[in-house]
Amino acid sequence: MSLLGTKVSIVVTSHATLGTTGKATGYYLPEVSHPYAVLTENGFKVDIASPQGGNAPVDRGSLHLNDPVNKEFWENKATRAQLENTLPLEKIDTKNYRAIIFAGGHGTMWDFADNRTIQRLTASIYEQGGIVAAVCHGPAALINVRLGNGDFLVSGKQLTAFSNAEEDAAQLTEIMPFLLERKLRERGARYTAAPLWQQNVIADDRLVTGQNPASAAGVGQKVADLLSPKHK
Repeated sequence: MSLLGTKVSIVVTSHATLGTTGKATGYYLPEVSHPYAVLTENGFKVDIASPQGGNAPVDRGSLHLNDPVNKEFWENKATRAQLENTLPLEKIDTKNYRAIIFAGGHGTMWDFADNRTIQRLTASIYEQGGIVAAVCHGPAALINVRLGNGDFLVSGKQLTAFSNAEEDAAQLTEIMPFLLERKLRERGARYTAAPLWQQNVIADDRLVTGQNPASAAGVGQKVADLLSPKHK
């Protein structure tokens, strides 16, 4: 059964601190701006949500405004307002959405995996025929999602996410509460990584994942392709 809704939700983190380091973190801007741009250019309405709602914290290191997509998104009053007034996840009615995309940023590693609302929304959208997508650290949202039959959503699925090697290269392995690649493998996912920082987008039926920031636009495009009439 296909979803009746017409919208896509991009979910960003509400978590603003990098473990016990005292350093700021949050969502990674290109992993929001690039999928948003692709989807809206293809005619889809996109909402931005977060676990807590309201003003979501951005990783200041991701404000690459020499990137024209980032610049347009960040400086546009309408899209900036969406970031500063994100929808609380509890207010999302899954009947209105055809896809949900989890943007990355290290903050997700603290507030996505164990969030029961994320688990409920993700399973609901997927089992109603919708698309679930995630990029970089966004797949942290998927590791504890179980379907109606009790299986983990990611079990047996081909997917990708920020790799152990990339986490090590970023010198954040010891700070993370868990390693995303390792946890996905433990859940039975068929994980594949590209070389460091290289684009890698994998679609397995209605699950779409991207490895890192370079994969964000590709995730958006794959979701747009799957939502197009020829795939119905």
